[in-house]
Amino acid sequence: MSIIPSFFSGRRSGVFDPFKDFPFLSCPEFSRENSEFVNARIDWKETPEAHVFKADFPGLKKEEVKVEIEEDRVLQISGERSVEKENRNDTWHRVERSSGKFMRRFRLPENVKMDEVKASMENGVLTVTVPKEKVKKPDVKTIEISS
Repeated sequence: MSIIPSFFSGRRSGVFDPFKDFPFLSCPEFSRENSEFVNARIDWKETPEAHVFKADFPGLKKEEVKVEIEEDRVLQISGERSVEKENRNDTWHRVERSSGKFMRRFRLPENVKMDEVKASMENGVLTVTVPKEKVKKPDVKTIEISS
């Protein structure tokens, strides 16, 4: 089974591949019991102006999430959900919400403005906007056709 989504297979060369030459994260401190939260699902869409990342982190404060850009155009989103404090008188019947550290990394294409990345968090939804360089449209000169 391939870990690269099928929509990347079979594409022509010259098309940006965010997985090319990128090591996938493997950290021993992320335990199996926390794997659901560690594998935080993040949407990545490209608009004509920017790359936009959205992640749902319900219950987390913005201080518990970190957004970083590395020099080699890697966007890293990480953080930690703390374990809820237990009281002696509490009886847990079910524990399904995960806790622990999480980290996701994305290689950005070359046409991004790394100095202008913005992040915001509202109602547990993190939005990271990475603006793109404006592509200069080639000048078009109309040539008159002679008879």
